[in-house]
Amino acid sequence: MPQTVLSCLGALALELAPGSHAERAALAPASAGELAALVARDLAKLVPEAAQLDLGLVAALFDPVELLRPGHPLHAELERLVARAPGAAGGQVIGFGADAAGLPEPLRPDPAHAAGPLRLLPFLLRGDAGRVAEVGERLEQVLLDTGMAGADTALLAQDGFGASVEHARLLTLHDLAAMMALQYEHAGLAPLWPLVEAALLAPDSEQWLDTPPEPLLRYHAGEVRIALLDAEAWAEGGFAPTPADPGQLTRAFERFQMRQRQLAAVLDAHGIPVTYDHCPAGRDPRKILMA
Repeated sequence: MPQTVLSCLGALALELAPGSHAERAALAPASAGELAALVARDLAKLVPEAAQLDLGLVAALFDPVELLRPGHPLHAELERLVARAPGAAGGQVIGFGADAAGLPEPLRPDPAHAAGPLRLLPFLLRGDAGRVAEVGERLEQVLLDTGMAGADTALLAQDGFGASVEHARLLTLHDLAAMMALQYEHAGLAPLWPLVEAALLAPDSEQWLDTPPEPLLRYHAGEVRIALLDAEAWAEGGFAPTPADPGQLTRAFERFQMRQRQLAAVLDAHGIPVTYDHCPAGRDPRKILMA
């Protein structure tokens, strides 16, 4: 009977000093291998059984939105490469770095997301399904509280990327999602997070943002539909402040439109398709989004 193989997904998170940026987006292959070996060692210190699994790491700096996308395409490509590597059968450590041609296209960080203070190096542990489940469960329990990377791991990352690293820690992808939920709350984006979370964790589910004066959004079938309202439909649908004079209404409607564009941009960064449905006055926009 063929062995069932699974992967546990995570990342090495580097918190950069405020206002600083990394000089390099990726490490050379030799340095990538060294860093992967240190990450494997750090994980094994926390959960010894992790040493029995293959570890693959992309030694390049990504933004959280690049890891938190439906289907986890970055980790999926990493898993494909680890599975093809010679000797990948338990305990193999593989670091993927940039040679003269750079990283393979699916593993290249997007320069549009290169300015954030939290940089992530995706990794995975791959092997027998039962062992991966056991290791993954233990990592979920310990990494968030005790997952600081070793001092030499942080130093190698700092020197290799030319970055001022304040903290280096190991996270599971669930840990990262929890961190992002808090960050979105602090940034005033908490109403949107349930839709992002549905796309990541329950892609077949349905989720609404239906809390005026917020824009009206529906997640379903892998995409988000946004109700595109003109000023009359906006006021009619209960999104406008009351009471308000005409000047206040005009400014409030402009803020509403800006908020729509902000939410759409966040969804796009997470790789979640967005479509706009025109919802004229006199019709229920919720029914239009469900059509």
